[in-house]
Amino acid sequence: MASLQSASEHSILLPLLSGSTLKVIALVSMVTDHCAYYLMEHGTLLYEVMRCFGRIAFPVFAFLIAEGFRHTRNRMKYFLQLLGFAVVSEVPWYLLNGADGTHNVLFTLALGVMALAAIKALKKEDILCGAVILSIAGFASWSGVDYEWRGILMMVVFYLFGNVNPSFPSGRKAQLFCAFPLMMHYGIVGALLACLVISSYDGTRGFIYGKVAKYGFYAFYPVHLLCLVGYIVLFP
Repeated sequence: MASLQSASEHSILLPLLSGSTLKVIALVSMVTDHCAYYLMEHGTLLYEVMRCFGRIAFPVFAFLIAEGFRHTRNRMKYFLQLLGFAVVSEVPWYLLNGADGTHNVLFTLALGVMALAAIKALKKEDILCGAVILSIAGFASWSGVDYEWRGILMMVVFYLFGNVNPSFPSGRKAQLFCAFPLMMHYGIVGALLACLVISSYDGTRGFIYGKVAKYGFYAFYPVHLLCLVGYIVLFP
């Protein structure tokens, strides 16, 4: 009875969101962020509001990577898919940013999957596992991938605390409490908004399923970067 009452109170406070809905929110947030960064005058009120909303995207993607890794039947395929789309996305990323030493966020997500795989493979070797994770985080910073070491550790936190107690609300609160210091580096308001979105996750896959939808979700990233490149070329 108490658990039913708690679930009822939660549904009144926050809507329950499927994994597919989280993906859509993250995509909209990402596009908003990139439109502001690449197309708008920096420093205006609208620019700051759009960038703030855009801070929702990466924490949600990091959370979904942890959830996806936990449920995937083929972790190597999961990693290679992210890596493949990261390589493809590097072309429009370079056209937008030039040779500034940075690399797109799909490389960050792929490295995050590597870190989670290390946790799975070395779960009985705590010191070695920690060293591998820190090495991957260090490589992320050295190579200049988006969100650097914080992005890697964010995925690790979401995965580890999801394994300890994945049930809502206690497990989710632990995940967000430990990940929040990493999120807030990119803006406190955006981090709070991301926490609201993630805390509403109901544990279901939702309406995005099947190969076409899955690959369409991955392809959205390089396609939207190409659209930004095209807009900048046509309307300098």
